[in-house]
Amino acid sequence: MRKFLYSASLVIVFLSSTMMSCQSQQRETTKPNVILIMADDIGFECLSINGSTSYKTPVLDSLARNGINFTKAISQPLCTPSRVKIMTGKFNFKNYDYFTYLNPKEKTFGNLFKENGYKTAVVGKWQLNGLKFELEGHDDNTRPHHFGFDEYSLWQLTKNKSFGERFANPLIEQNGKILPRDENAYGPDIVSDYAVDFIKRNKNQPFFVYYPMLLVHDPFVPTPDSPEWQSPDTRSKKDNRFFIDMVAYMDKIIGKIVNTLNEEGIADNTLIIFVGDNGTNTKLVSQTKKGPVKGAKGNTITHGNHVPMVAHWPNQIKTPRSYQGLINFTDFYATFSDILGVPHQTDGMSMTKIFGGQKSLDRETVTTYYNPMWSPNVNKYRNVYTQNSRYKLYKDGRFFDMENDILETQPLFDRDLNVDQKRIKASFASELETFPSLPENETNNSKK
Repeated sequence: MRKFLYSASLVIVFLSSTMMSCQSQQRETTKPNVILIMADDIGFECLSINGSTSYKTPVLDSLARNGINFTKAISQPLCTPSRVKIMTGKFNFKNYDYFTYLNPKEKTFGNLFKENGYKTAVVGKWQLNGLKFELEGHDDNTRPHHFGFDEYSLWQLTKNKSFGERFANPLIEQNGKILPRDENAYGPDIVSDYAVDFIKRNKNQPFFVYYPMLLVHDPFVPTPDSPEWQSPDTRSKKDNRFFIDMVAYMDKIIGKIVNTLNEEGIADNTLIIFVGDNGTNTKLVSQTKKGPVKGAKGNTITHGNHVPMVAHWPNQIKTPRSYQGLINFTDFYATFSDILGVPHQTDGMSMTKIFGGQKSLDRETVTTYYNPMWSPNVNKYRNVYTQNSRYKLYKDGRFFDMENDILETQPLFDRDLNVDQKRIKASFASELETFPSLPENETNNSKK
C-alpha cells in the first residue's frame, strides 16, 4: 500500500512538474515576436498606399490595410542620426557623437530584448562602428553582440564600402566571418535569407529581428528581377530609373518574410513594423496623386523627415486604420519596453495603446534635435525644431505653415500671425527652450 502511495505521489509530482513546464513553455510562446524593418532612404511618398503612382508596394499596402498605416511618422533627416535615435530611444544631443557611429556605452533595443529572454538577430546595414573616422573599435566584429544581438548578417560592419558594395558581389560579414564573394549574389537576398532562416530556427521561442535594409539606398542599380541583371556587364549599371525596381524588390523581400511567418504558423503573434530612416534621395522625383515630390534626404523640410510607417500584429491590432497622430523615433524603445513589461527611461512614448485601439497618444508636438555632423551640404540644415501636423518653429526663429508652404520658402512673421498662430508659436518656443542649442561650428573632423 505504501509503495502504491509512494508511486502515486511520484506520478502526481511528475504530472505537476510536466504541467508547470508546459505552462511555462506556453507563457514563453505567448510573448510576441517582434520584427522591425527599416528601409534605407525612402520617404512617405514612395508607398502606393500613401499615394505613390511611381512605385508599387502591394505587400506593404496589404500590411497597412490589415494593420495600422501611420501617416505622421517623423524621423531624423539623415541615416545615422535616425539609427542612433531609434535604437536607444534618446534624442540625438544625448548620444549622437559621430556620423556612422553608435557609442558602445549605449544600451539598444537589442540589449533590451536579449535581457528579457528573446533570441535576437540583426541583418542588413550596420555602419555604426565608426569606420569613416577609424574610431576605437571600428574593426571590432563583435560589436553587434555587445549591443544585444545573438546573430548577425551585415554589410559595413568592419569594412567600409570601398572594399565591397551591398548589392551585386556584396561584402557581407556574418557571425564573425566575411562571406566568400560571389559576383552572382545579391546582398539584400543574402541578409533577408538569413532572417528567414533565423525565424524558422526560433519559431518556438520569442524572437526579435532588427532588419535595417540595404535597399533602397543608392547606387541605383538593377535587382535580380531587372533584365539588366542577367549580364555581368550591366548588373551594376547606375541609373535613377532602377529605383523603381529597387522599391519593388524591397516590397518583395518583405513579402518573403511575411510568407515565412504564415508558413510557420506564427504570423498572428508577430508584430511587424516597417519604417523609413529618412527622406528619399535628393536625385529622385516621385510622382504621387497629389503631384511630384522631390526627395529631400538630409534636409529638415517635410520631405526630409516624413517617412512611411506600417504596423501589423493580428493578435493585437483588431481594427485596421490610418493613424494620423505624430510618431517620434524615440517611441520604438518605449514601445518595446511596454511590450516586455519593463520600465523605461527614454524620451519616447509607447505605441502599444495605439495597437490596442486607442484613438491617439497624448502628444501635440514632436521636437527634433538635428546636428548631422556629416558634409557641408547637409550640415547647413542643422537645427532644432518643434512641429505639429501643420506648423514648424525652428530654434533660429523661423516659423512655417507646412500645409500651405511645404517647401518652407515663406516664413511667417509675427506681424502677420493670427491669434491662434501666435499661441501655437509661443507654445513651440516654450518646448524648444527645454532643448539645448547646437554647438557652434562642430563637425566630425573637429571632434576626431
